[in-house]
Amino acid sequence: MDESPAATRMLHGLVRHLRERRQAILRSWQRLVDGDPQLTTASSLPKIQFNDHIPEVLGAFERRLLAGDSSWAKLEAIEDQKEGAARHGLLRWQQGYNQRETAREWGHLQLALLEELETFGEAIGGSGDVEAMRLARRALARLIGDGVSESATQYAELRQSDAAVRAAELERALESLSFLEQQRAQAWREAAHDLRGNVGVLETAVAVLDHDAAPQAMRAQSMEVLRRTVQSLHALLVDLMNLSRLEAGQEKARLETIDVARTLRELCDSLRPLAKKRNLFLHAAGPGTLEVEGDSVKVVRIAQNLLLNALRYTKHGGVLAAWEACGSEARPQWQLTISDSGPGITASTTAPMAHKLEEATREGQPVASDAAESISETPSEPGPLAESAGDPTHGEGIGLTIVKRLCELLDASLELESSPEQGTTFRVTFPRGYAQR
Repeated sequence: MDESPAATRMLHGLVRHLRERRQAILRSWQRLVDGDPQLTTASSLPKIQFNDHIPEVLGAFERRLLAGDSSWAKLEAIEDQKEGAARHGLLRWQQGYNQRETAREWGHLQLALLEELETFGEAIGGSGDVEAMRLARRALARLIGDGVSESATQYAELRQSDAAVRAAELERALESLSFLEQQRAQAWREAAHDLRGNVGVLETAVAVLDHDAAPQAMRAQSMEVLRRTVQSLHALLVDLMNLSRLEAGQEKARLETIDVARTLRELCDSLRPLAKKRNLFLHAAGPGTLEVEGDSVKVVRIAQNLLLNALRYTKHGGVLAAWEACGSEARPQWQLTISDSGPGITASTTAPMAHKLEEATREGQPVASDAAESISETPSEPGPLAESAGDPTHGEGIGLTIVKRLCELLDASLELESSPEQGTTFRVTFPRGYAQR
């Protein structure tokens, strides 16, 4: 049904009235919202954020009234209303509104606009007032309905998107947890393998000592192997206990001011006889004094595991332990570097650190049970025991796992560089100070 000329004139007058009263309408809307005890989020918003896209929506509403029976102009104005309402709804969710609060806010906007429509109708009157006001109220109902609908749609889409993100994060977390569990199981399997190997060496040595026909030289050798294997077992059990405490979260950092230069130099001095026994050098390099905040016991455990690991792999040349201050004034740090001239790690340099550390742990890891195979369990003529059996620097397979856990505990990063036949370098970067824990 076409609009009458009188209704068209009145609608044009209504649009002029709404444009003139735009700021008054927005103020009235905000007063209604502020007076609603069920709406609290709006009170914390600045005026520009509160109004948001509503002025655009009101502009589209006015163009809708002016369009009359022009289908194209009317549809364009309605689409603009929806688009503005959708943007307004999106921002409201980002501002912390829930679905009910946004719907109530649209209801208050409807009341503010109805009040202006009634004021205009009472002031103008005329033959076209009934038809014009009927059209205006229908357009207003469409505006508010679209506003609530588009806002709800935005809320549903955001909830769905958020749920998809959370599901993806959960899936990644589960994959990470599964991978960590596999790593942990592998570490414990390697430790069990080493335990069995050491026990096998013990059984072999005891069998030799129990054999009446064993030569005196072989019995002496068996006693030495027995002593060294017991040391190795003790070290392995201590490492297993330490690892279990770390994984159970029972280890805590005991922070104090320490001179890591002195601590690391003393550690290198204590390990130098072992390096000399293997015909290797062990050099220490760094400033004479380097005071930092840290846990000296755990720093020593990290350095000792890395040094023993380097000595274990290296056959020729030696190992360098270096320390230095690094970082920036805003983020002061210090770095420990352990480099060896060993065989290097054959894994790709792009492999994840966890894989590299696992491979580094496995490489060069002797199977102590091989030593046990050199003689039978009940030999008629006992054979010689392997020289490396029971060596405390061999085969624990969990040293690097402990290093990783200790680094996590001390907020330290662990980096690895390695090239086949050119050696391996571990770098551990520590904070020089810690925030209050």
